[in-house]
Amino acid sequence: MTTNRVKKQKPFEFAGVSIEPGSRRTVDIPLGVLSNHTPVSLPVHVINGRKRGPVIFVSAAIHGDEINGVEIVRRLLHAKPVDRIAGTLLAVPIVNAIGFLNHSRYLSDRRDLNRSFPGSETGSMAARLAHTFLNMVVARCDAGIDLHSAAIHRTNLPQIRISADDPGTIRLAEAFGAPLILKSGLREGSLRQAAISRGVEIMVYEAGEGLRFDELAIRAGVTGILRVMQSLGMLGPKAVRSARTQPLFSHSSKWVRAPAGGILRAYKGTGEWVTGGDLLGIVSDPFGVNETEVRAATAGLVIGRTNLPVVNEGEALFHIASVDEAGLPAETRIGRIEAQLQSDPLFDEDEII
Repeated sequence: MTTNRVKKQKPFEFAGVSIEPGSRRTVDIPLGVLSNHTPVSLPVHVINGRKRGPVIFVSAAIHGDEINGVEIVRRLLHAKPVDRIAGTLLAVPIVNAIGFLNHSRYLSDRRDLNRSFPGSETGSMAARLAHTFLNMVVARCDAGIDLHSAAIHRTNLPQIRISADDPGTIRLAEAFGAPLILKSGLREGSLRQAAISRGVEIMVYEAGEGLRFDELAIRAGVTGILRVMQSLGMLGPKAVRSARTQPLFSHSSKWVRAPAGGILRAYKGTGEWVTGGDLLGIVSDPFGVNETEVRAATAGLVIGRTNLPVVNEGEALFHIASVDEAGLPAETRIGRIEAQLQSDPLFDEDEII
């Protein structure tokens, strides 16, 4: 008679450090020295399970001002289910340390790290960091989740962004359980493009606003990552509950831009449904003499919007995704989103809400 035995995990060799099965350790990958002789490193927290399984990464703050992801990673590392994983988790809460310290999206060379992949060993600071992160972390993994927020003064509805026509990534995105899955093209120089070229299944989680915490977005992020780990067999079937509702799918989205400069009075927020011609807001001059309506060109779901009332002509105001949900009443559609976000549990027991 044969028996099925679970294969034991081996030590995980990472950046010259051996992490034994059932243990965790933070490993600092040296990046260089700044002008004031301050060393800079890429800190990676490695959790190596007792049993064999996939290797995945979770990264945040590729844009230094997108701090929701930093908090998501912090809570993830303290979530009890993570203590019993099969496989290996590489968690990088702050990829762009210089931008993070300066409250800036960019590196000190004013480059966008998420347009600098695959990078190079001898290029700019952004290119070197991209090269190190891609080859030392991302390329070691089977799958990954990159955490982002909207740009400063904007906010995003929690959403997963993936490339189209990838069944494996679609399956992971569905398991994550965010309200919306947006299938979007790959940007030149992005981490998503570089990871896919290396055969790594990757998704981007977008939620909340730069330099601000969004509690619902953070909870949805932690729970979603645990669901993905569960779907990969890294966690047991009871580690985290499944999403209450199925995510919506969108293949296209478009920004509605300011038709004039002035002061914006917004009437629609993220998570709201609009139809073609709906009034989204009004832009007026400071005296209220000239007022210009902002209307939706097509029906869809508001997945992002500006939080800054002061707008210039042509600036992006409302991000609307086309979703095939036209047959459902608006109350039902909105209710599905609210139910999902409100149901995500709080895994950090020390957090006071």
